[in-house]
Amino acid sequence: MSDTDSFIEEVTEEVRRDRMFTYMRRYGWIAVTFVVVLVGGAAVNEYFKATALSDAQANGDSVVAALSKNDVSERIAALEALQANPAEAQTVVDLLLATEQLSTGDRAASAATLEGISASSVEQPAIYNQIALFKSVLARGAEASVEERRALLAPLASPGAPLALLAQEQLALLDLEEGNADAAMVKLQNINADASVTAGLRQRTSRLIVALGGDLPELAAPAVSQ
Repeated sequence: MSDTDSFIEEVTEEVRRDRMFTYMRRYGWIAVTFVVVLVGGAAVNEYFKATALSDAQANGDSVVAALSKNDVSERIAALEALQANPAEAQTVVDLLLATEQLSTGDRAASAATLEGISASSVEQPAIYNQIALFKSVLARGAEASVEERRALLAPLASPGAPLALLAQEQLALLDLEEGNADAAMVKLQNINADASVTAGLRQRTSRLIVALGGDLPELAAPAVSQ
């Protein structure tokens, strides 16, 4: 390689180096900002994960402590005093509170707690509101009119709804309460024939169908291997 070629290469390398430094001075802050945001975002994410885990453990410990009390009035007082975070955790606490209130025979207090959950504007999975609404109807019982209970249960009994079959069972019981055994029988047989019915619910509906004089579908006999 001649001295001229060597000199040209050195000059070219210097030009490249100068350009690189110019780009770094002009745009380097973008790279630095990206790294800072990336590292900062990871740190914030880890912080929130650690906080959520800590909150969950604290909620769990508080609930266990409340439910471990021997006297029901003490359990109710402890659950009422709990302020769980996030909202979903508080909903679980309130559901437990309603159960304890109902165990004392205080249907009004239990229903009020449950209705507070179902009517809450707090953003949470819809199933919590539906469970609370369903349990509030059961808690009120005959204290609410048949029309009121039917109106509350009807949306829950819609096909495909999570509590559809349980709500339909309650609607069948309302039919019986009104003396409409035929309408109750239709609902009970539809529940009994549903592929998603649980064993416990099928057993309850089967007993009612038999008690009302209805027939149960015959179960297919298992195939015998040759």
